[in-house]
Amino acid sequence: MTELAAVKAALKTQAVETPSWAYGNSGTRFKVFAQAGVPRTAREKLDDAAKVHEFTGVAPTVALHIPWDRVDDYAALAKHAEERGVRLGAINSNTFQDDDYKLGSICHPDAAIRRKAVDHLLECVDIMDATGSRDLKLWFADGTNYPGQDDIRTRQDRLAEGLAEVYERLGDDQRMLLEYKFFEPAFYATDVPDWGTAYAHCLKLGPKAQVVVDTGHHAPGTNIEFIVATLLREGKLGGFDFNSRFYADDDLMVGAADPFQLFRIMYEVVRGGGFTPEVAFMLDQCHNIESKIPAIIRSVMNVQEATAKALLVDREALAAAQASGDVLEANAVLMDAYNTDVRPLLREVREEMGLDPEPLVAYRRSGWADKIVAERVGGQQAGWGA
Repeated sequence: MTELAAVKAALKTQAVETPSWAYGNSGTRFKVFAQAGVPRTAREKLDDAAKVHEFTGVAPTVALHIPWDRVDDYAALAKHAEERGVRLGAINSNTFQDDDYKLGSICHPDAAIRRKAVDHLLECVDIMDATGSRDLKLWFADGTNYPGQDDIRTRQDRLAEGLAEVYERLGDDQRMLLEYKFFEPAFYATDVPDWGTAYAHCLKLGPKAQVVVDTGHHAPGTNIEFIVATLLREGKLGGFDFNSRFYADDDLMVGAADPFQLFRIMYEVVRGGGFTPEVAFMLDQCHNIESKIPAIIRSVMNVQEATAKALLVDREALAAAQASGDVLEANAVLMDAYNTDVRPLLREVREEMGLDPEPLVAYRRSGWADKIVAERVGGQQAGWGA
């Protein structure tokens, strides 16, 4: 197999999971701008997600968020997804939108509220059993706003205790993905603020606990690719929540703010052996002002482009330049790959997969946008926010 053929083969195996909540209305603490045609039910979200997969060919799974996507029959929901050509993916918990969680969830000082939070996480594992999902994704808003508000170390003990109970409930083929975020909504001390804290808890829990890297959850200037390389080296990178940020956790389209950073991250994934199903590629975005489905298609395409460039890095030439201490040549090898226009290559890949080479053009031509605007009239649109 030629080098180009190998790159094409790898791109054809790529899978990017889209989030159900990205198809609904979203916004900031100031305002949510509703859009016509937005899904009203979990099934309608899956219908939209199926269109993303139909036109990209690499978005075969859809993450659910509980309780936003709570239904009476999860097996039936999984069947609905399969009938549309997609599958249900990670189950995301929600321990941040209940008044009881003002002072935290599984780190809360009140044992009764900690019990409530853990019970919700256990419910999510029950849902995984019904949907056939592999991954339970955990992000905790827990933290404190003021020094002295609560004991930092005790909160870590509560966190460890809660995670351990949920870990023991996982099935043999299920995983726990622990996400971190350096601030917001807590402003003084977030209980899982960085990859080191997440890694320490996952290491203690065992092999079914992995760290998930949300690309928007870091302080400005953080070298995310270093974190990725380290977690891969330790066998503890479970996946990504891809998005972009300019200032804080903006949840903009992945690759929109810093496509070079996305390329650097993807290079470390490829170099570190992380381009496998064991490292989940997931989007975690909110499309507040742009059209939902086209934005998600564009996001998937951005991940494809960064991946293609990473696969094109001449690793032999790079290793030789690094070994000889040729700083400029080593940098040039990386930059040559990054500066390659991979869009023609990806058009070829899509055509070989039986797809339209231009996913966004094909989507617009399909008439789906007009169809959902005409049909989704009445009812309560899915979404959250102000």
